[in-house]
Amino acid sequence: MLYLTNLVKFYNDFQAVAGINLHVPKGDLFGFVGPNGAGKTTTIRMICGLLRPTSGNIWIDGISQYGNMDLVKRRIGYVPDFFGVYDNLKVSEYMEFYASLYGISYRECQSLTSGLLELVNLSDKLNENVDSLSRGMKQRLCVARALLHNPELLILDEPSSGLDPRARVEMKELLLNLKSMGKTIIISSHILSELSEMCNSIGIMNHGRIVAAGTIESILNMGRQDFGIIINIGRNIETAAEKAKEFQEIRLASVRENQLVINCSDEEALNRYLVQIMTNDVLVTGFSKHENSLESLFMQLTGDNEENADKSDH
Repeated sequence: MLYLTNLVKFYNDFQAVAGINLHVPKGDLFGFVGPNGAGKTTTIRMICGLLRPTSGNIWIDGISQYGNMDLVKRRIGYVPDFFGVYDNLKVSEYMEFYASLYGISYRECQSLTSGLLELVNLSDKLNENVDSLSRGMKQRLCVARALLHNPELLILDEPSSGLDPRARVEMKELLLNLKSMGKTIIISSHILSELSEMCNSIGIMNHGRIVAAGTIESILNMGRQDFGIIINIGRNIETAAEKAKEFQEIRLASVRENQLVINCSDEEALNRYLVQIMTNDVLVTGFSKHENSLESLFMQLTGDNEENADKSDH
């Protein structure tokens, strides 16, 4: 469905996207993740035709963007992270306005609106003002609007941002329903646990590059050459964290108030590390195996990216 080939984007001298290649098959629910500034919003805007790539190409449903932008855009439904302001506009009028942009007749729009509002569980809001809806309802209405022209590809930029837990569940159920209907869906999100529950494939982006892409299972398997250990510490956790950096075989995944999570590739190195921190007045109260998760692998692959944040992605 979607192919990105050697995609590059510069903002003056800053390279936001650094030659990425990506394939999202038809019918996939694909999660696009990365720290702030990784370049994912820039990439999404190029896919949607809102930004022109510096070089490279984008293919959607077998059609290149070059010379075919109008044709490609008709195959895309886009749900941005910010809904916008629609003063004194009813839900029905909101749908009619966007239908007119796609050349959809008033009669056809009424039929489509009825079905789409039922799909997103907003049938009873037809004559309500858009501004009176909750954020979760607005997000679902935006999905309904994006589906008016029956696009092949639906792209959502942070669809769960700012939603309460109930609204997140409703959004997840909606997207899984759309996937079951055969839609190809791309979601940009920071909520990794949510993506792992509903996506069948993900791409992790860092410093403008795709550092990992594939099915959830294959992505998680990338980290299995290491084993994760949770170490409970009662005293001097800062010392334990610093000592971990002295071992080539050990990577520090996270530091909490009284707990370290490390990834280690060698049991002997782990034993030497534990002996060393205990001889440096670190009180170890227990440790256990840490199963691989999308969150821990994300931390391994992206590291500290905040200092290099791409301002275009904020």
